[in-house]
Amino acid sequence: MNEKRTAVTFFGFAVAAVTTYIAYRFIAALTVAVFLYYSTRRFYTSLERLHLPDKVRAVLVISFLAVPFLALVSYTVALLVIEVRNFVAEYPVAEMLPDDVGWVQGLENPPELTIQGLAEAYRAGTFDPFLDFTIDNAGLLTDLVTGFLLNLLIVVVVTYYLLIDGSKAHEWLLRFDDDAIVREYLEAVDEELEAVLFGNLLNVILISLIAVITFMGYNALVPAAVEIPYPALAGALTGVASLIPVVGMKIVYVPVAIAAAVPLVLDGQTALLVYLLGFLALAVVVVDTIPDLVLRPYLSGKRTHVGLLMLAYIFGPIVFGFYGLFLAPIILVLGLTFADTALPRLLGAESAPVDRPAPTERGASTGHGGSSGTDASGSESMPLRE
Repeated sequence: MNEKRTAVTFFGFAVAAVTTYIAYRFIAALTVAVFLYYSTRRFYTSLERLHLPDKVRAVLVISFLAVPFLALVSYTVALLVIEVRNFVAEYPVAEMLPDDVGWVQGLENPPELTIQGLAEAYRAGTFDPFLDFTIDNAGLLTDLVTGFLLNLLIVVVVTYYLLIDGSKAHEWLLRFDDDAIVREYLEAVDEELEAVLFGNLLNVILISLIAVITFMGYNALVPAAVEIPYPALAGALTGVASLIPVVGMKIVYVPVAIAAAVPLVLDGQTALLVYLLGFLALAVVVVDTIPDLVLRPYLSGKRTHVGLLMLAYIFGPIVFGFYGLFLAPIILVLGLTFADTALPRLLGAESAPVDRPAPTERGASTGHGGSSGTDASGSESMPLRE
């Protein structure tokens, strides 16, 4: 019997080691999938009112995420290509670059962005330097594209099955309950992760709306020469950039202001730059500062301190890379919730409410999840499990 138990234990450790290694190799995709799951779970749950099957609801949630994202990326790329072509056609860019670079010659006469214009440019050999460059670096480009598509597939599949089977995984973990500590901790973590990560998604949407309205309102009040190009796109990108730590939204509205200022400087209309300074002040106050002070405290979860969450967003990408933007808040929630719920129980501390008087009856409770400083399940919810 002991030999069988030892063999099963060894096999279990081997499977766990292999699984951990695979998860580590794709830690970025898995982290993004967990972020998307908790960010969209409330939306997925709200669709139950329509009496739709689980799989249909999961597809709808992912589609509502994917379609706007693809539309935004496609719109951005199209505008970027158009603006680059116009810039190359207006300014002597090719003359400023070295002549020994083959693809520079293709910049001298950029083709028209129509099917006929692209076909004529292809027959004239305009794209030959770019094709040669692509062929010479086919291996690297193939690795980049396949790696991106593989990680994207993992994100979609894992998010889809987390939405469908997340409750089953939660029930499986609760089988390891030991004196209600595991149950208390897992339920608190699950609730706090949803509050924090759903708050991130909601923060992006709200800031995008505020930025779009602000930028379009600015354009309606200023002369045409100092208007912000593509205010709707700039506003949407500003909302997405709110997830980036330290720099944040400045990575969008500052370059936008600089891009609008360059033609004024080249034309000698420096007096109009005061409008762009006003735009920067408007963006800093209305789009950047006020939403951060007003919205973030309400969208940061119940237990997680706002300051610690900000530090997680700052140091996460520095320590882990780009996916640390999503992984660091998850680790922070896991650690703080453990210190708030399981650790006092493990150390023998009494689990008692702090922010409100203890209920007169042992079974009284005001609901799961309490406020900051109050044990989420503790002595109030224990009778429900006995």
